[in-house]
Amino acid sequence: MNPRVLQEISLRYFLEVVRTGSVSEAAGRLDVAPSAVSRQIARMERELGTLLFERRARGMTPNAAGELLAAHAKRMQQDVERVAGDILALRGLRQGHVRVVSTEGYASEFVPAAIAAFRQRYSGIRFSLDVCSQQEIPQRIRDGSADIGVTLSLTSQRDIQVELRVPAPVRAIVAADHPLAGRRDLALAQLVAYPLALPTPDSTLRQLIDISFSRQQLHCEPAFTSRSIDALVGFASAGGGVAFCGELAIRNRLQWGGIVAVPLRDREMNERHFEVQTLAGRIMPQAANAFIASIADAARAQSAPGPDAPA
Repeated sequence: MNPRVLQEISLRYFLEVVRTGSVSEAAGRLDVAPSAVSRQIARMERELGTLLFERRARGMTPNAAGELLAAHAKRMQQDVERVAGDILALRGLRQGHVRVVSTEGYASEFVPAAIAAFRQRYSGIRFSLDVCSQQEIPQRIRDGSADIGVTLSLTSQRDIQVELRVPAPVRAIVAADHPLAGRRDLALAQLVAYPLALPTPDSTLRQLIDISFSRQQLHCEPAFTSRSIDALVGFASAGGGVAFCGELAIRNRLQWGGIVAVPLRDREMNERHFEVQTLAGRIMPQAANAFIASIADAARAQSAPGPDAPA
């Protein structure tokens, strides 16, 4: 094997094919001819003595060797970005780029608010935010496409460092003038008489709710379903019924009034945790570390006393 093949241009072309699954699409993004990309991939495979992709009718998928090389290449890119950020940081926390990936519930309000507050102090730090499912977030961190994951978690994940973990119990969300709004706490059994607004069945929140209903042998026929937490909370806010959400995800709405978050007594509704995740073993850029600390302050201020220590 010739290690010199692992040069910057070859890796850049290789990673773009991994991201797009297509030589022609990668070439378009790189603004080069498809033949140039094909030559670089062929050269890498020849010099490394192994195929890196499975060629299919609808594109290219990295094989086991390709996945290993992709992981290596993405970590090299992260190291370069971190060093560049650290050099800039010698002049103070003035520049940098933090890539955040979040579940939909936190992406609509909590994370944008945290970014806005952070940039009031460090206006030179740029951010990008992608929204994906809870199951996808660890993989996005592992493959290097995100620096920080903001999510909910019930179990530990391989290669994932938990920078912050605080309780995130599910609350019943109702309009301020709803008959249940003044209750100190509630049980799911008390809610079945009211119209329920629930996430779609593929949601982990919906699955948690279904487990609790099933354990208690309660019948649940939602009046309204949606993938959007905003839509579910909006339904409850308009007096349509009861929605379910964590307080942190809708903190501003609760402060504005119009809706109330009532604690639930059911065991399953109190077993979730809010997590900030990074790649285990990675030395994070200074800007990302500072933003994690800022998120921790915001989350702990909102959470119940006695949060778990970071894992």
